[in-house]
Amino acid sequence: MELEKILPNGGPSIEEVKKYIEKYSNEIIVIKCGGSVLLDKNLFNQFIEDVSIVNKLGLSSIVIHGGGKNIKKKLDEQNIDSKFINGLRVTDEKTIKIVEEALLELNFEIIKNINDNQANAQSVTPKDGNIIKIIPEKKELGLVGIPKEIDKDFILNIIKEKKVPVIIPMGVGNDKKIYNINADVAAGAIAKELNSRRLLLMTDVEGVLDKNKELILEINSEVAKKMLEEETISGGMIPKINTCIDAVENGVTGVVIVDGRKPHSILFELFSDKGSGTLIRK
Repeated sequence: MELEKILPNGGPSIEEVKKYIEKYSNEIIVIKCGGSVLLDKNLFNQFIEDVSIVNKLGLSSIVIHGGGKNIKKKLDEQNIDSKFINGLRVTDEKTIKIVEEALLELNFEIIKNINDNQANAQSVTPKDGNIIKIIPEKKELGLVGIPKEIDKDFILNIIKEKKVPVIIPMGVGNDKKIYNINADVAAGAIAKELNSRRLLLMTDVEGVLDKNKELILEINSEVAKKMLEEETISGGMIPKINTCIDAVENGVTGVVIVDGRKPHSILFELFSDKGSGTLIRK
């Protein structure tokens, strides 16, 4: 494998990549992206490049994407207001259609760009082999679900074909309706089901910050729980951290809150000593 041809300028050095590549050779890496990574053309292109490189290096990765900002744009165009309860969007029949439309558009764009980058990806949507069965989250949230069952084989078959499954965070309930799932929660459920080595949650923040707003490079789940209790962690970070804790306590080796605004953050997180965010272990 000619690493110099695969690796980008401005990413980790070839020496570092060589050192880490073994570590992931028979492992699964789950990457969740959302926020400005999907909106900012530059960040989007780097994200695509990083995912494509991981695929070209022969490693197995899975992408789950949100699309909050894209969804909001579409809802605004139709003058539909969104209400949020603890960071989760209240979703009715009208909203779910727009959510699905927004996510399908993004999914198509991610797939097209990965394939244009000489890597291989395959779309996984509720329409074409729904892989997530859900239970409804809370009545007042409407069509919002919690993953109850994941079709592991469906995902593993795509990985066996050396493709990156690009998964929409939606699932189907017993009522056969399509439900929206918080993308972090969906990514966590998939990472647990596959005992993945790493779950990377790409965000628009540096990582987990302490009381003095300084970045914490690594914490364990006990410390994370304490930070939630003390409300050092708040807002949209709460579902993220809950996902992290749940994942590391259920078979995922490490979860990283990655600063998606940094150049080649995925590559630096996987293949360098310094990483690019906060690593949470059990």
